[in-house]
Amino acid sequence: MPTITVEKISKTFGTTKAVNDVSFEVNPGEIFGLLGPNGSGKTTSIRILLDIYKADSGRVDILGGTMDEEKKNRIGYLPEERGLYQDVPLETCLVYLATLKGMKKAEIMNKLPGYLEKFDLAAHKKKKVKELSKGMQQKAQLIATLIHDPEVIIIDEPFSALDPVNTQLVKDLLIEQRNAGKTIVMCTHQMNQVEMLCDRIVLIHNGRVLLYGGLQDIREQFSTNEVLINTGNGLPGALPGVLEIRDEGTVKRLIPEDGVTPKQLLNSLVSAGVDLKTFEIATPTMDEIFIKVVQEDENPHE
Repeated sequence: MPTITVEKISKTFGTTKAVNDVSFEVNPGEIFGLLGPNGSGKTTSIRILLDIYKADSGRVDILGGTMDEEKKNRIGYLPEERGLYQDVPLETCLVYLATLKGMKKAEIMNKLPGYLEKFDLAAHKKKKVKELSKGMQQKAQLIATLIHDPEVIIIDEPFSALDPVNTQLVKDLLIEQRNAGKTIVMCTHQMNQVEMLCDRIVLIHNGRVLLYGGLQDIREQFSTNEVLINTGNGLPGALPGVLEIRDEGTVKRLIPEDGVTPKQLLNSLVSAGVDLKTFEIATPTMDEIFIKVVQEDENPHE
């Protein structure tokens, strides 16, 4: 049974249709990518989901029904805009935010030191939040999102301002939460992180759903018979079945004639005596799919 069901929600601000008939489901034990360009309707959708905004039409079910105050304590939300109190010590800020999620002081003080150590913030707990770097503040906000052990985790740009070491720490933490059966909704513009982490996605543009489904299914939907190769001895002037050869850094992209399969291209290369170091089908990246789908939606007749 889905943890979150969003069914045909719409929201208008003045003359702007921010969200237009958006539907998707999110299941326990998955990382679900909520994707789209700036201004696409992602944040509005999240705010409707969290009952911050009321939809003009449509329905949201979360944790077995409509949102209520009790359910809010079972949800962890990391907004893109930092929501930390700047003029108080870090520890004081995190303790206060945890109490807002229904935690008792003794429970907080039992769990918080472990989180501060994990995120390398223990030595900074007495500093005012405004004295911390952007990366440290991002880690502090992640602690505030997770310390009450939420069943649903909604995170908007979780890797913002993080260096590679801390990015990996957060990725490991999200995978750990997913493996524990948590329901995770992740908004990010970093498509490489989507490819590494997400099980399924929805792509919204101009308030409408353009793509929805399993990550691998979507990539296969956009795949072609093009292949990427790396050779030790170059290529002959022409290859049977190859329409075009493009240099792409250390690899070459072979674009086949209509109806020519990757297997046939491989046979042509072997027959021509090409020394193949690598040979792979050019499955498009999420970056490429994102750009293609959004541009086609913006220019449908080109």
